[in-house]
Amino acid sequence: MNAVTNGARHRAARRPLSTLASAATASSVGRRTAVVAASSGLIVSMLGGTAANAAPVEHDSTKLNTVDLNALTAQARAALESAPAVTVAAEAGFAIESAAVAVTPAPEPVVERVVETRATQTPSRSNQRTSTAAAATTATTEKAAPVQVPASAAGSAIVSIATRYVGVPYVYGGTSPDGFDCSGFTQYVFAQAGISLPRTSSAQGGVGTKVSAADAQPGDLIWTPGHISIYAGDGMQIDAPRPGKTIQVRQIWQSNPTFIRVA
Repeated sequence: MNAVTNGARHRAARRPLSTLASAATASSVGRRTAVVAASSGLIVSMLGGTAANAAPVEHDSTKLNTVDLNALTAQARAALESAPAVTVAAEAGFAIESAAVAVTPAPEPVVERVVETRATQTPSRSNQRTSTAAAATTATTEKAAPVQVPASAAGSAIVSIATRYVGVPYVYGGTSPDGFDCSGFTQYVFAQAGISLPRTSSAQGGVGTKVSAADAQPGDLIWTPGHISIYAGDGMQIDAPRPGKTIQVRQIWQSNPTFIRVA
């Protein structure tokens, strides 16, 4: 019996996929990739790989932004050297056109006069006297009343002068018709008659000759501590009483006053 040996055909041992993958040749065209397995005739293709599967592309920012500054500088120098030179003659001149400008002066500002009322300022004593005297004069003019002078005072130059100032207001320290205090009034009246008296009431109380009430005559001084007046006769006197009052003819109110005759 003849043994017939048939030559059997054996398949080549298959390589694992990992081996096929390592033997594959990959080529990339755009966004399409094909892998060819030459040994087994297997073609695996992957089309349109997504951005997530694409390999990152590295960019060298230093290369993109690199500028050859030396080259630019050389170019700039070459441009300057090749530029034509401009020369101007020393005697060259130029003219500037100017248009005539008409100037209209601004109108004068309108100044408003403002009257300031200085209510917070303390008025001077002279202003007080003037205003008080003016008020008193107005009041006296509106309410003109006859001065009641005793008949016994007739012929007395001192009483006659004193009655001229009836209605003048009392002003502390006053020595003029703008305003009087008691001793300023007597001093002023006696000066009109040519008789000089001291300034204060206490000093005036020490001049002249003291007389009794029975012997007192119109024109004598009437003195009490702190006050002095002029005797008008018949128990009356003319004096500057106190602040808020005016010179007036009134009854003698002092108890046991001193009468003084000044010649």
